[in-house]
Amino acid sequence: MLLITVLENTTNPVFISNVQDALVVAISGVENPAERNRAILSAYTSKKALREKLLGVIPRVGGDDALKLVTSEFNTQKGAAKDMAFKALTQWKDQSVSNQLYAIALGTVTKYKADAFTAYVSKIGKSKLNPDQKLLQLRKIMILAATPDQKKQVIQALKGNRTFLTLVFVAKYLDEPAIGSDAAWVAMDIAMPPSGSKEGMFGEEVRVILNKCIGVIAGNDSQYARENMRNWLAAMPKDPGFVSMFNGKDLTGWKGLVENPIARAKMTEEELAQKQAAVDLTVPESWAVKDGMIVFNGKGNNLCSVKDYGDFEMWVDWRITKNGDSGIYLRGTPQVQIWDTSRLDAGAQVGSGGLYNNSKNQSKPSRLADNAIGDWNTFYIKMIGERVTVVLNGVTVVDNVIMENYWDRAIPIFPSGAIELQAHGTDLGFRDIYVHEIKAENIGLSVQEQADGFVSLFNGKNLDGWVGNKVDYCADNGELLVEPTGKGGSGNLYTEKEYADFAFRFEFQLTPGANNGIGIRAPLEGDAAYAGMEIQVLDNTAPMYANLQKYQYHGSVYGVIPARREFLKPVGEWNEEEIWIQGTRIRVTLNGTVIVDGDIAEASKNGTIDHNDHPGLKRTSGHIGFLGHGSVLRFRNVRVKTL
Repeated sequence: MLLITVLENTTNPVFISNVQDALVVAISGVENPAERNRAILSAYTSKKALREKLLGVIPRVGGDDALKLVTSEFNTQKGAAKDMAFKALTQWKDQSVSNQLYAIALGTVTKYKADAFTAYVSKIGKSKLNPDQKLLQLRKIMILAATPDQKKQVIQALKGNRTFLTLVFVAKYLDEPAIGSDAAWVAMDIAMPPSGSKEGMFGEEVRVILNKCIGVIAGNDSQYARENMRNWLAAMPKDPGFVSMFNGKDLTGWKGLVENPIARAKMTEEELAQKQAAVDLTVPESWAVKDGMIVFNGKGNNLCSVKDYGDFEMWVDWRITKNGDSGIYLRGTPQVQIWDTSRLDAGAQVGSGGLYNNSKNQSKPSRLADNAIGDWNTFYIKMIGERVTVVLNGVTVVDNVIMENYWDRAIPIFPSGAIELQAHGTDLGFRDIYVHEIKAENIGLSVQEQADGFVSLFNGKNLDGWVGNKVDYCADNGELLVEPTGKGGSGNLYTEKEYADFAFRFEFQLTPGANNGIGIRAPLEGDAAYAGMEIQVLDNTAPMYANLQKYQYHGSVYGVIPARREFLKPVGEWNEEEIWIQGTRIRVTLNGTVIVDGDIAEASKNGTIDHNDHPGLKRTSGHIGFLGHGSVLRFRNVRVKTL
């Protein structure tokens, strides 16, 4: 490469810098990674006098071969050559150098340790790693922090890393005088709603942390920050949020395993109590607490939560050793898999996180997302009904998959049960175990909707809370599926409760030609479009509806107030809608655009535009319903707020 020759013959520092810049551009433009660094690495190996100049280029280009070469130089050279190689590592273009920097920071050569620490934190902090991985990598280096300044570097690198476990980790440093205020600023940034959003973190753990932040935060604008935190504390939902299952000190809240859920159900209370007492005595032989972790020594049985859980989401960090094998049992049922991915004989190369014991539904994770053996991993697990989602190290590896009942495959998984840490003959560790129990009335709600008083009307699992046609309407994959069984079949599904003034929000997915409706203030008998009111749900684009009356199109108060058109998304995509009614005022908002804003009394005072009698317009309360007209479509995230 001509530029390498030019660089070799250039002595002016300014010109050297210019040629180095040109080399970076030229090399970065080579598409084939295998060819990209060949010339420059060859020159580095063969032209000793050129090495210092090339070390101003290599870190900016990066690449596995280049990193391997510079790492070797650092490990084998001495004096100035070693220093140049180290400088190149600290200037590397991305976080791919993090393992090398960590090893140096962990090493015994004092000369390089502090700068390696700082470079590591900088690379990870500025990286595009997902938030879960970024936290894991920064927690790893925090163990090596020898000064308050180094701890501060790690804390500040986590600013904006909005995960619950990041908040918990940062909050651990609120009590350290030298860095408490810095930790408070970062914790506040993580927990509070971002600018332009109302979606902040909530729960008793968050409340405790923010109150502590109020007490220690200092510096410019700290008074303003305190006021913001107090405002959020007053506004946040009352839901307890994520609750710790492990206090970091002992096994309070945990117990030994007595057989399996079906066997336990057949025992008398006295028999179960006796067996439980016996196995609890054996727990210390297998499980212990060390350095804030639950550790298993490889001998014994599962560790179970004392409390049973139904619908929930949880965070848990885990770490295994060579040939490790474990898992997380949900509702007493195996399992979200954990294993050493090098165990090819067991099929572990697919990765952890799969629903290992499924036989009909997906059992393997969608991709490999494990960290190296000996490093920590993070699970986020969500279970609603029989469906499970697993996120491993920030990567979704199981997405809303049915978890089968391993103990009796003829029946669905149990509605509630213990969370278990599986013992499988190898030592392992768990830390930061938090669970949030999800109430049926909160399913599908945003944080702001919970704070505003919305409640969920559909739990995604069954039709509890609904009356009417439960044949053509059913829960399917967390959604409300309308699938008429008869020719031209219809039928309505209504809320058990009646509502007067309210905001009703839902999402819907149309099929070609779909026709349905939302009944409001409706009785259970009669035609809801007249005996109550119907807000039309319709595929406006279908040719069969080209010549409808204007009051028959989507969003219209049927026969009374026509809606603006052209705001539906293409058929097959999900739409969002809100129906707001207070007294005689009604407003319909579709995908963020108001398509109806009127007064039903005013609109009908001289008769309705369809010239039909609508006695339901005078009703002040009634049921909310889905009004079937023989079409297949889906609804989800159905929620209501009483005004």
